[in-house]
Amino acid sequence: MESYFQSYGVLLGLLVAGVGLVAVAFVAARVIAPHRPSPSKLTTYECGMDPVGEGWSQTQIRYYIYAFLFVIFDVESVFLFPWATAFVRLGMQAVVEMVVFVVILAVGLLYAYRKKVLQWA
Repeated sequence: MESYFQSYGVLLGLLVAGVGLVAVAFVAARVIAPHRPSPSKLTTYECGMDPVGEGWSQTQIRYYIYAFLFVIFDVESVFLFPWATAFVRLGMQAVVEMVVFVVILAVGLLYAYRKKVLQWA
C-alpha cells in the first residue's frame, strides 16, 4: 500500500516541478525583458505598410470552413495511408470499417457542396 501512495507522490512532485518551472520562466521574463512602450511600437503592424482604418475587422466564415474541410480530409489521408500499408493483414472487417469511414466523409463533402460552401465567390 505504501508504494501505491509513493507513485502518487512522484506524480505530485513532477506536477509541482512543472508548474514551478513555468512560474520561474514567467517571472524571469517579466524581470529581465525591457519594457519601453512607444506609440510606434503600439501601432498595428500590417506587412510593413502603414495601418489604414481600424484594427478590428470581421473575417468571413468561409475561410474557416475551408480550413475545417481541409483538416477533415487531411485526417482522412492520415488514416488511409497506414491502413493501405497493412491492408492485407487486416481482413474484411477493416475493409468494411474503412468504407464506412470514407462514406461518412463523402456525405460531409456532399453536404458542403450542396450548401455551396465550396464556391469561392
